[in-house]
Amino acid sequence: MHAAPCLTPARADARRALLACLAAPAWFGLAGCGTPPVPPPLPQGVASAFAPGRRLRACINLGNAILAKAGSGGAPPTGVSVDLATELARQLGAAIELIVVDAAAKSVDAVRSGAADVGFFAVDPARSDGILFSAPYLLIEGAYLVRQGSPVTDNTQVDRAGTRVMVARRSAYDLYLSRTLKAATLMHTTTSQSVVPEFIAQGADVAAGVKQQLQADAARLPGLRLLPGRFMVIEQAMGVPAARGAEVQRALARFVEWAKAGGFVAQALQRHGIDGATVAPAVA
Repeated sequence: MHAAPCLTPARADARRALLACLAAPAWFGLAGCGTPPVPPPLPQGVASAFAPGRRLRACINLGNAILAKAGSGGAPPTGVSVDLATELARQLGAAIELIVVDAAAKSVDAVRSGAADVGFFAVDPARSDGILFSAPYLLIEGAYLVRQGSPVTDNTQVDRAGTRVMVARRSAYDLYLSRTLKAATLMHTTTSQSVVPEFIAQGADVAAGVKQQLQADAARLPGLRLLPGRFMVIEQAMGVPAARGAEVQRALARFVEWAKAGGFVAQALQRHGIDGATVAPAVA
């Protein structure tokens, strides 16, 4: 028999660090081994107010492909918002329940009514009633799409009399364009995924939405092109029912800042192969 080698303090520390790295969550392993960020402590009572019954009901909107996508073969959805919801539930010591919807408006309604405990939205003044938001965790570009033969070649040419713009009703783009377009006419469809099909079917002049979704549609459908640049930048945040109060909102804000600073959001984008979004800057 051979005696086990004696570990010096330095080697023991190195071994513990290696074991800690191997045991770290998968999202952390993507960035390499190191000291994992420590989640912010929760004030007493916040967990139960956040997730009554130790169950966090998180509303996941499949209408924004940057945030979430449907699972194949009946599997649960995947994406950045799913990862954030799952990690928040873990830190709260709660089970996770995903409430899956196909449009941002439905997600807003679910959280505003208290049918969901947390949701993922673009920040907009029209949504502030009944919802308490965190600071943004992602910045997403909004873009325009036209037909190849369209005379419109620049974002500044869209807001003209007679131009019909197709957009998903009550999406962040719809809320923004409803305030900013003065001459063009908005046409509406129900979900972000149906914007381009309805743009084609109804003969609209411009389609407006998530840049990544429009790029994917242009790649699979002939005769379409994106206008260069962007017409807006969306601040994507998390939100809770306003009735949960300021303490829960502060806890959510601390979680979002931790997720940005610790690399969780950046690594989720990398893991899910997301282009067209960047991590929002930290908020003091």
